[in-house]
Amino acid sequence: MRVADVIHGLSGAFPPQGGQEPITAAVIDSRQAVPGSLFIAFPGSRVDGHDFVADAFARGARLALVQREVPDCPTLDLRRGFEAAAWARFHLPGCLRVENTLAALHTLAAYWRNRLPDLRVVGITGSVGKTSTKELTAQVLAQRYRVLKNPGNYNNEIGLPLTLLHARPEHQWAVLEMGFYVPGDIAKLCALARPVMGVVTNIGLVHAERAGSQQAIVEGKAELVEALPPEGAAVLNFDDPLVRGMAARTRARVFFYGLSPEADLWASDVEGLGLDGIRFVFHYRGEAVPAHLPLLGRHAVHLALRAAAVGLLAGLDWPTVLRGLQAGEAQLRVMTVTTPQGALVIDDTYNAAPQSVLAALNLLADVQGRRKMAVLGDMLELGPYERQGHEKVGLRAAEVVDALVTFGPRARIIAQAARQAGLAPDQVAEFDADEVDALIAHVRAWLGPDDVVLVKGSRGMRMERIVAALEASA
Repeated sequence: MRVADVIHGLSGAFPPQGGQEPITAAVIDSRQAVPGSLFIAFPGSRVDGHDFVADAFARGARLALVQREVPDCPTLDLRRGFEAAAWARFHLPGCLRVENTLAALHTLAAYWRNRLPDLRVVGITGSVGKTSTKELTAQVLAQRYRVLKNPGNYNNEIGLPLTLLHARPEHQWAVLEMGFYVPGDIAKLCALARPVMGVVTNIGLVHAERAGSQQAIVEGKAELVEALPPEGAAVLNFDDPLVRGMAARTRARVFFYGLSPEADLWASDVEGLGLDGIRFVFHYRGEAVPAHLPLLGRHAVHLALRAAAVGLLAGLDWPTVLRGLQAGEAQLRVMTVTTPQGALVIDDTYNAAPQSVLAALNLLADVQGRRKMAVLGDMLELGPYERQGHEKVGLRAAEVVDALVTFGPRARIIAQAARQAGLAPDQVAEFDADEVDALIAHVRAWLGPDDVVLVKGSRGMRMERIVAALEASA
């Protein structure tokens, strides 16, 4: 992208001369600006990006997109279109003024996406597993193609268009995670990205507090398959009835994956090997393909099925798909650390919802250890499903652990359910959200050599503090 492309995308007019300087990156944090960047200034009640335009320029930014005047900044006002006379007075680095910087970001991303008609986009959504699916799918496609993907969790109305602005003509596929809070969110993202393939992982209870109900979550996630063109493909989880039902809502080809022989791509003989990964057999078009993959937990078979489905639909053969699944480059969220006492900590602190916590407990059950403990924090944003979700986790924890530690007021429901399911009172300890130091001391005192502890909770609980303290010397 060049400066002239930015102006054309926002105003509909190319400058009559000049504007050939390249745009190397698009950023919303001035600290991330590099030489040649486009800095987008968003207003805010606490932090206003307009106050950091000078800092972005000092770091080498070439343009700043603004919606109010910035002192001492050469400005080309595009609110009423492009004016050649104003362009003649304009110089870089400088500001482009628009009515609304978020709307302008969307306009520019859509414009740039349209300039890349050969780019094929995979959209990925679901309640749990979006980011891991994005990472592994991109890893599989990258065995043959040039692939763009969202960095981190850039999956919302800001992150996804920023990702699109980094697309280059040489990119053949873009693998884009699409987040959701309320119905309509994913439809907007699809209008920008124009996916030809859509993957839906599952429908859980996360974000039910904002969306209102599980049915509202279904409606919101289904916007991805509804946006697919007739020549596209909807990759749907056959094992989740709510996702399976989305087949009737798309014009695209439906491709089911799951553990049932009724699916197009299915897996059998699933074996969890703890920290040694998983072993199972793929089945596709009458062919059985054994796999041993470095993915943690039996639940990761669905992750492998999704990535393999996209790879097969994209024209890859089995050796190439397996090479991508085994590459080990995908930055999956579960990590392990060892305490000075020799205990193993499974760090799954990125976030938590009932499905992902149950999956983590299943992984804990597969890991070899002398004794097993789970440190589980509140699961947030479950709305009317809050008690139900925490109770399910407590019942499964009682089947797996030798000791349970809960953190936060909602997690007390986990403790209550675990005791009712058979854990003795001295096997359960409960701590409030302001008692993190006492919790860490309790866990340290319990852990010994060869013990295993799982730490997991919602992002708002900041469970990573617990992992860091256990990993550090006492």
